[in-house]
Amino acid sequence: MPSSTPRALHPGAWWLWAIGLAVAVSQTTNPLVLLLAAGAVTFVVLSRRSDSPWARAFVLYAVLGAFVIGLRVVLHVLLGLKWGEVVVLPLPMIDLPGWAAGINLLGDVRLEGLLAAVFEGARLAAMILCVGAANALADPKRLLAALPGALQEIGTAIIVAISVAPQLAESVRRVHRARLLRGDGARGLRAVRRVAMPVLEDTLERSMALAASMDSRGYGRRDRASPGRHRLTGILMLGGLLGLAVGSYGLLDTTSPDWTGLPLLLVGIALGGLGVASGSTSVTRTTYRPSPWRFPETLTALCGVLAGTSAFASAHWEPSALTMPLAPIAPPPLPWLLTLGLLVAALPGLFTPEPPRPRERSRARRTVEPEILTIEGSRP
Repeated sequence: MPSSTPRALHPGAWWLWAIGLAVAVSQTTNPLVLLLAAGAVTFVVLSRRSDSPWARAFVLYAVLGAFVIGLRVVLHVLLGLKWGEVVVLPLPMIDLPGWAAGINLLGDVRLEGLLAAVFEGARLAAMILCVGAANALADPKRLLAALPGALQEIGTAIIVAISVAPQLAESVRRVHRARLLRGDGARGLRAVRRVAMPVLEDTLERSMALAASMDSRGYGRRDRASPGRHRLTGILMLGGLLGLAVGSYGLLDTTSPDWTGLPLLLVGIALGGLGVASGSTSVTRTTYRPSPWRFPETLTALCGVLAGTSAFASAHWEPSALTMPLAPIAPPPLPWLLTLGLLVAALPGLFTPEPPRPRERSRARRTVEPEILTIEGSRP
């Protein structure tokens, strides 16, 4: 049963859950599985997202996913390999010069190839939706505070990168509200020029304020470490990266020796962990209200890991069910192992604590704001 006390889950748990789901959907083009994954992600986000600015960015990732599908279809019509038997859109073929041999411009669009392009775009869109779910559920500032000290520089860059969409959505919302209060109700392309510069200026001001606050608190300052400590950290990190690279290649290449797969991957993870621990000793910092890791966090992370594991199990036991049969076209099969893993991935929407809600005062203020905007926007 979910906890009765509302609290925000550890951001790392949400990212592990989202990465597991992204790995699961990357292994299939089955439309039933992709729809199930998108439904599970959307259910968890709607059940456990807060009222924070980054939580409202999930819609942007959904729109981006739809754009990716449309772009993949357009590229297939223009440059894709037209294959199949059923012609759905007869188009003339344009001959290209000899240096572009093998590339066909336009040509008859056939149903089988078009469906393959749609499902490949849907797979990428589902992966984007998983990343958007992690952004909507995990507080980027708490995630930065939870990172090890050795990863603070790269962690800062990553956090800034993944928080661009949430900050952009919040800036657009604030500028739109200010325009309505001034009686500017322009929409469409006319409003783009009036919104672009205020949004850019607002984003820049908030970034400078964040940088100034981090500098005033001494963020990023390191203690002095001995040259031997630096060399040891570098050797451990280099060994860990090599182990991860060779181990991952060994897992993906079925013809490689067994010792180059999982054993080297585990060795790389261990060496990387030791390198991070060694590098963290030169960073001294304190964390205000550190994020706890309790049973709900473990459950959330395990649900994502099980979803990713079920995809690899399905690829081994039922590989034909992971793809849409297109030659000839037939109803998509249902991979039971992967379906069960995706259903398990939806459990955090039920068995994790609800996020803390705003106080009644803030809730009443947000209730009054739309009425104010309506009144201000209706003035001549």
